[in-house]
Amino acid sequence: MSLADAPLGHTVAYPNQYDPSLLFPLPRATNRDALAWASLGNSAGSAVPHPLPFDGCDIWNAYEVSWLNARGLPQVAMARFWFPATSPNIIESKSFKLYLNAFNNTRLSHADELHARLTHDLSHAAGAPVQVALILPAEFHTLRMGEGLGIDIDDQDIEITGYSPDAAYLSADAAAPIVQESLRSRLLKSNCPVTGQPDWATVHIDYRGAPIDRAGLLRYVVSFRDHAEFHEHCVERMFVDIMAQCRPQTLSVYARYTRRGGLDINPWRSNTGAPPPADLRTARQ
Repeated sequence: MSLADAPLGHTVAYPNQYDPSLLFPLPRATNRDALAWASLGNSAGSAVPHPLPFDGCDIWNAYEVSWLNARGLPQVAMARFWFPATSPNIIESKSFKLYLNAFNNTRLSHADELHARLTHDLSHAAGAPVQVALILPAEFHTLRMGEGLGIDIDDQDIEITGYSPDAAYLSADAAAPIVQESLRSRLLKSNCPVTGQPDWATVHIDYRGAPIDRAGLLRYVVSFRDHAEFHEHCVERMFVDIMAQCRPQTLSVYARYTRRGGLDINPWRSNTGAPPPADLRTARQ
């Protein structure tokens, strides 16, 4: 199936009954094949696929989850999903929205039944186990917002001339002592590759290594402004470019994208071996 067959960007009648076939998977390999794994130390020219230079996951939050109980009374919840970065596929976001909305008039005996169906269907579409957490109304009061830790790099008086990703903006001072830093920018914007609609995000870059030039890093983040690529792909491109140009010993790139259609997507890529970051919703989300 090609992206032209996806429901994104087309008028689609909303189904009103559960239908797992609505989920539209897209292979991660299509984008990854265009990234320079070899520049990260893999042998060039090998017929064997290069191992991923990172681990990670995509954390999705769904704010519009509803179904009917056994007596037809509507129920509401929020849901959180962890898709492993090693899964063969991502899920096209509008198909995910259509799938979730198909539960709106579907009777289920209990929230556990919804959880089981979500886990099974999403794992099948992604090609790997997907973790699912339902957040029921009794738990809503426990949810928190925050901006996370890190040094904000946006308050720099620099001129910007390029709005297409360019790894040449990135550099690090290899002669300087090793540092461990958490840097943050709220100026990440990319565009949907199908509809052209803007996608807004805060990106967190945590690394240990030679000090990364912050002006160049900010120019690089802003250079995605006219770029058309899915959220997950943008973060992987950032990880690969920073590793190739700055050569940190460890690196994590985590983007918190604002929601669209009741869903937000928050990709995290890391080579630290650490567990996924907390799913802390930002003010813009």
